Parts: sequence; structure tokens; C-alpha cells
Amino acid sequence: MPDVYVIGTATTAFKRWPETTHRVLTQWVLDALERDAGLPLARTEGIWFGNCALHVFGQATSRGQVLLSQPMASGQLDASTSIVNVEAGCATGSLAFHGAAQAIAAGHANLTLAIGVEKVFLPQALEKTRELFDGAMDQLTPEVPTHFYEHAAKAHDLDYAPRPDRIALLDVCALQAKWHMNTFGTTVEQLAASAAKNHTHGALNPNAQYQKAMSVAEVLADKAVLAPLTRAMCAPISDGAAAALLCSGEALKTLPAPVRDRAVKLVGVELASGRYRALGEPSVTQVCAQKLYRRTHVEPSAIDLVELHDATSFSEIANLEALGFCAWGQGGAYVASGAASLGGERPVNLSGGLVSKGHPLAASGLAMVHELTTQLRGEAGPRQAKNVKTALWQNAGGLTGFDEAACAVGILTR
Repeated sequence: MPDVYVIGTATTAFKRWPETTHRVLTQWVLDALERDAGLPLARTEGIWFGNCALHVFGQATSRGQVLLSQPMASGQLDASTSIVNVEAGCATGSLAFHGAAQAIAAGHANLTLAIGVEKVFLPQALEKTRELFDGAMDQLTPEVPTHFYEHAAKAHDLDYAPRPDRIALLDVCALQAKWHMNTFGTTVEQLAASAAKNHTHGALNPNAQYQKAMSVAEVLADKAVLAPLTRAMCAPISDGAAAALLCSGEALKTLPAPVRDRAVKLVGVELASGRYRALGEPSVTQVCAQKLYRRTHVEPSAIDLVELHDATSFSEIANLEALGFCAWGQGGAYVASGAASLGGERPVNLSGGLVSKGHPLAASGLAMVHELTTQLRGEAGPRQAKNVKTALWQNAGGLTGFDEAACAVGILTR
């Protein structure tokens, strides 16, 4: 099976871009990708285009074909290149990456492109933003998840009271956080330590939405969302785009030395789907990670650096446990120890994570790939981790019970 390499990555700044169109974000990230890769994108043999929310703007189908029509007309992209549209909630970018990688691994292409473009902030229609996030859950039979969460809350003597003016996913995260706190003794200060760490990392990232370091006390004093979460513990509403250019090992041999010297090898990427499970049962992230570890023969102890999906700061704690970086119930203590901070034994979310960097849905997974690639190349500047050889990302989206509906876990190395 052909080896797969990442030879270029790019991201726009993540922020609220109310006046910036999807087409402009798309062009920005393609131009940045072309500069980073040092190759013309017109050589690309297949494109996987990720987006979740264009239907809100009236473009329900053919999303990539529409947004890439101008780069194709200008010759930046070959007009005959196939475009596969991808949508998997917050995991969209990683699924686009997976598709681009699989085409090379299967021998169908030598150079592929994965891109995610998203506008989620709708200042004149904030209810549509809430509807978009609620659409990550079952909207055809909404009584199914509702009864599931109510039953779980009652069984564990926990509060669950969603409101129509609040994104429902936050209520589910808060429910899981309270269960974890009651079961393992995780504290709100440990949740705040995760958020403070990521905001401090994000202050070093010029593309992050929030670039202000925060202390644990400042996180705890921030505006309450719902117990135990404060605003600083939750990913913001964001717009942005990210992309990656992939190539086969054979094709890499033919490319200029500067391209070869900066190439990062894909060790593997796995996907998994979530299910309705009880609190405490293995999560989709654990299932996906174990599949990847078995297939690649890489152990968690071999991972030097991590980017993971911290939709809330509790998500980081739970995902660290699921990925095997600490014992069950010890994610909070692990983060509070400093092990996951810049300079720690295994830095986590040096980009700032979703809570600081921002979370433009379809772009988030590819932004994780961008951060890890930048780190593995030694090009991350003041947030550069030391001695990074192997790095892992975890990206998940949608909601099926207490699981994300879709999950991707991947490993890169130099």
C-alpha cells in the first residue's frame, strides 16, 4: 500500500467573519496552501471538500463544486478534478482528510487535497446558528435522545434541563461532566485548568480566535453557561477555513528537495461511529483510538504531542482518558499536573484547542492537522514543543447519546 505524506497545510485565522464570504475564505486558504506546499495546486488529482452549514446560505448541494468554481476557472485548480463533498458535523474536516488519504493509499491518485470551509456566525439570525448545532442530534425523532438523556440523568440523580435558547450539546456535555465529577472526584478547578492551559497556548497562536492567556481563577470567574461550565470552558462560534495537500511516497521522490524536506508522514487515520451507550461505557473515541493503535502498532506512550476535540474543557479531560494517555477518571488530575502544557511530558492543544483557537466546524479537523504538521516541522515559533517525532489528533462531531456520531483519530510522524 502506498505511503501517504502531508506536503502542505494552511489555515485562515479563526474568528467571526460576518462580512467575509465563503468564496473569499476558500481563496485565502487555497493561496496559503499553495505557498506552504511550494507546488501548483493544479496538479491535484482529487479534492475532498468539507462543509456543514452552506444550506443555511441557500447552497444545499454541490457545495464544493460551487465554491471551487472560481479557482478552477482561474486555472489554480484543474477544472476536471473530481470533488467529493463531505459532511460529518464537527468531524467533517478529518473525514475529508481521510478520503484524500484513502485515495492515495488505494493507488487511485498521487496528489490529493482536503479542504474545510465554514461560516457559522449569523449575526442577523442567531437562532439559525442554534438550529445548526441542534442539527447534530436526531431531529427526525427528537423524543429518542430527549428520553435517553432524561433517563440517564434520573438514574444518576443529576440535573438535565435543556432550554430552547441554548445549544443542546452543551447540556449533554454538562451532564457528562457532572457524572464524571461525582464518579471520579474530578473538580471544577481541574476543568478550569484545562481551559486556562488552552487559552494560554492560544495566546501564542496568531490564528486563534481568542489570544488572551487566562488563569484558573479567571476561567472560573468568567460568565456562567451552565454548571459546571463557564464561557471560557466552551468553544466559541467561529468562521474559517483550513486545508491539507497529500501525496504518495512515490510522488514525493520526484518533488523538489525543499518539499521533500518538509514532508510529514501519515502513520494512519481511523474512523468510527458513535452509539447510544451508558455513562462509563467505552466511548467512540476510545473505540476509534484502539482501532488505530492496533493497526499501526503505535502505543499511546509513543505519542509526543496531541491535538484533540475540546468542544468543552470537560471534553479534553474525557478524551485524554479515552485515548489512553492517563488512567480512567484521572484526566482532570493529568491536566492539572502540567503534563499536557507546553513544556510538559505530552503537550495537548498547543494551538489553543477549540476553546481558544475557535471551532468553525468543517475546518477544525484540518486545522488540527495543520498544527501538528507545523509542530513536526519545527515551525511553530513560541509555542513549539521540543523533540516532537510522533503526533496524534482526535476530532469528533455530531451526537448519538453520549457519543459523538462520527470520530476520527490519526497519527503523523517525521
